[in-house]
Amino acid sequence: MPFARFEWMIALRYLRARRSEGFVSVIAGFSFLGIVLGVATLIIVMSVMNGFRDELLKRILGLNGDLTIEAGERGIPDYPPIVARVRGVKGVVRVTPLVEGQVMATANRAATGALVRGVTPADLKAETLVAHKIVAGSLKDFSGSDAVAIGDRLASRLGLHVGDRITLISPQGTATAIGMVPRIRSYRIVALFDVGMYEYDSTFVFMPLAEAQTYFQMAGRATGIQVSLDNPDVAPAASAAIARLLGGDYRIYNWQQANAPFFNAVEVERNVMFLILTLIIIVAAFNIISGLTMLVKDKSRDIAILRTMGTSRGSVMRVFFIAGATIGVLGTVVGFVLGILFCANIETIREWLQSLTGTNLFNPEIYFLSTLPAKVDPTEVVAVVGMAILLSLLATLYPAWRAARLDPVEALRYE
Repeated sequence: MPFARFEWMIALRYLRARRSEGFVSVIAGFSFLGIVLGVATLIIVMSVMNGFRDELLKRILGLNGDLTIEAGERGIPDYPPIVARVRGVKGVVRVTPLVEGQVMATANRAATGALVRGVTPADLKAETLVAHKIVAGSLKDFSGSDAVAIGDRLASRLGLHVGDRITLISPQGTATAIGMVPRIRSYRIVALFDVGMYEYDSTFVFMPLAEAQTYFQMAGRATGIQVSLDNPDVAPAASAAIARLLGGDYRIYNWQQANAPFFNAVEVERNVMFLILTLIIIVAAFNIISGLTMLVKDKSRDIAILRTMGTSRGSVMRVFFIAGATIGVLGTVVGFVLGILFCANIETIREWLQSLTGTNLFNPEIYFLSTLPAKVDPTEVVAVVGMAILLSLLATLYPAWRAARLDPVEALRYE
């Protein structure tokens, strides 16, 4: 125990370099900062990538379901029996028939493309992603033939509020004596929603299913049936089970097939960022090697004196190992704390930086989401912290071994 205290005392004294040893102290400081920045940046970037994927997945599955059943351009006739059969499949929690169509939405001399989705009032109220994100109006009035709920950003683009009327123009016209005439109909806005995903908030128009069937001339039919599962990861198996149940007249695809390129791109970017940012920690580890090597050279006379006084090679090695490990472990701990604090307040920091610089750092039109997400994965954090500490400890081995192998006679001869 006394030897341990002696080794710690010498190691910590060497870390507090005097003015004549300032360059060694500067290298140690840069090594410390490198590990802090490397660990913090890795935690922040991986958490943002995890949050980005998780939020996109929640919103995509929240509005589009885990599985979609289609049957060609004419839609699915007599769909209620199919809905009842699919509800009986293991793992299915909700089955939603719908009618969808592209339209032009106009109001106040402005126009934009929109997607009309016809659902029953009960199904829309059961869709928590929308029902819990109503920012104006109420879904209680979502019924009849003259009511729609639209995204808050779409309403802002067209200058609309709850109670105003929006005009929808369908490219699927009605045949008349003078040719095809686009179907035009205005509806009263009963609710505005903000699900936090720019694409949905700026394009979606929800309409009661019966009215959507009338508007798109789909009487008694549905363009598709959405299926929500208790576990999205079993979507391929559930898709196969439903295909066997319904036969080969229907096209069934899951969320993984529909969004595979997008989520694969996110995963590739996440892995590449991890490799690139790991280089920061590796560079900091090399700085520890160079700093300790210079410290060994600078302290060669001290080492020789310690050896002649009876200090063992193992004790000398532990002195320099403690010095290097202290830099690595303290840098990792500070980086961990900094990274976690940044992730916990990332949206506040983003807004502060935006107000400071006057630039939009997270454009929802580009990144789909309206807020910057961050989801800390404890497993990944442990892996980052463990990797940083391991690299730091490995970086101290060579300089410590070199200090232990120093010949005291040779060191004192050349002093």
